[in-house]
Amino acid sequence: MDQTINRAWAALGADPGLLERVSYERVSGTLPARLPVRESARAAVAVCALAAAELAAEVAGGAAAGPTAQRAGGPGAEGPGAGGPGAGGPGAGGPGAEGPGAGRVRAVPRVRVDDGAVATAFHSERFATLDGRRWDGFAPLSRFWRTADGWVRTHANYPHHEARLLAALGLPAGSDADAVAGALAGWGAAEAEAAVYAAGGLAVAVREAAEWDASEQGALVAERPLLELERLGDAPGPGRRTGGEGGGAAGAGAGGSGPDGPGPDGLGAPCAGVRVLDLTRVLAGPVATRTLALLGADVLRVDAPGLPESQEAYNDTGIGKRSALLDLAHGADRRVFDELLDAADVVVTGYRPGALDRFGLAPEALAERRPGLVVARLSAWGAYGPWGGRRGFDSLVQAATGIAVLEGDEGRPGALPAQALDHGTGYLVAAGVLRALTERRRGGGTWRVEAALAQTARWLTHGTEPEAPRAGERPGRPYEPGAWLVERDAPLGRLRHALSPVSYEGGPADWARPPGRWGADEPRWTA
Repeated sequence: MDQTINRAWAALGADPGLLERVSYERVSGTLPARLPVRESARAAVAVCALAAAELAAEVAGGAAAGPTAQRAGGPGAEGPGAGGPGAGGPGAGGPGAEGPGAGRVRAVPRVRVDDGAVATAFHSERFATLDGRRWDGFAPLSRFWRTADGWVRTHANYPHHEARLLAALGLPAGSDADAVAGALAGWGAAEAEAAVYAAGGLAVAVREAAEWDASEQGALVAERPLLELERLGDAPGPGRRTGGEGGGAAGAGAGGSGPDGPGPDGLGAPCAGVRVLDLTRVLAGPVATRTLALLGADVLRVDAPGLPESQEAYNDTGIGKRSALLDLAHGADRRVFDELLDAADVVVTGYRPGALDRFGLAPEALAERRPGLVVARLSAWGAYGPWGGRRGFDSLVQAATGIAVLEGDEGRPGALPAQALDHGTGYLVAAGVLRALTERRRGGGTWRVEAALAQTARWLTHGTEPEAPRAGERPGRPYEPGAWLVERDAPLGRLRHALSPVSYEGGPADWARPPGRWGADEPRWTA
């Protein structure tokens, strides 16, 4: 377990000495699988919570690993992580040196990761209900299908994806599962994958892990780190705005922010004042931005009016956020969007790489336009290689990378006990954004965070160590999800939702607001 979290924390260029602030509450029976899902989920949440605690300490007056630590060249000075990612750049001279909080050192709060909270949050879409109604996450045509030479996994939750799948198979609109099964039985798995993708649909041949590793895309994924945090260029550090870590006044650039968040010493909402433009869809991206909202960020999700979204999905991932619809191809909407962008601190995108480039929303274009911005991009397969431009979802990545075979039985593919690639990647992306905000406070800069479900899958299959039983250690308490579920009144009814597993001393216990109706909010900032 130690090496698993060490790898994730190291990918963020963070001070390894802070890892001693993390402790764990073991719970029996969570996320059972052949692969070490519980361990990878625990590590993803741990680095996210630790990054939140580090930022909270920085906002409150400068971070230090322990209560008596002194500022001397930054965390981990003269050792790994000295000065933060890119020594001599961000973090050089110590956190907050010559800036907000210089001379005041606040110990990084302790982090407690509870297996029960993690497991419940990794099933959050299953537990979310509105007036007792539960979301059925997968449509009838989203499943495994037997082909002439193996298996294929399809994803057809959205109407346009279902239409493209049926068209690729030569079936009429509205065809049922029996018709799809009959059609795919005569296709080879790789042949079906190619045909459906060519039609704009989603289908992936089920592969053995060794087959994926030997493929061009698999080999490229293996060469990449779990996630990337990179300083793209210089920019002034945050200035002052009422509230927490965010950038300038409404309409200003990403250069202004206030050092003090609400709550005791700002610990409860370290992202207060941070404006996050959320350009993501199910599921990893919304999990990341939902976490930033928990920590006080003003998160505005923007969708195109022509792309449908499930209100049930938004009931789960929209908590703490607002949601607006803008057509970026329409002049008036584009002007509104540009005003939002000009005042944002963070942009998170979750569309396939290249899909937003025509709107000037590639990470490099955003960095050039908006010095001081934190740009986070997540994708299914990575923004590189022959699969770099492909659409994808958690279930498809499991099928392609060998996870479905490893979790299968008696020749049939299986699945992880949760959409763990989505949820894990979401917490990792949030951790990357939080670390970028910390480094931006310390030394300014424009920052890029990059993650992919396929890289998280690689971490699960090759970089996560199963936890060995410890001699003399008593088993954890039994898992009961009810301890991490709460109910509250929401604009659309009585909402039940999972609590966040991101927890540290002095941190928030729940989101400040419930989700409203998807797409119904005004496209403006409130922070």
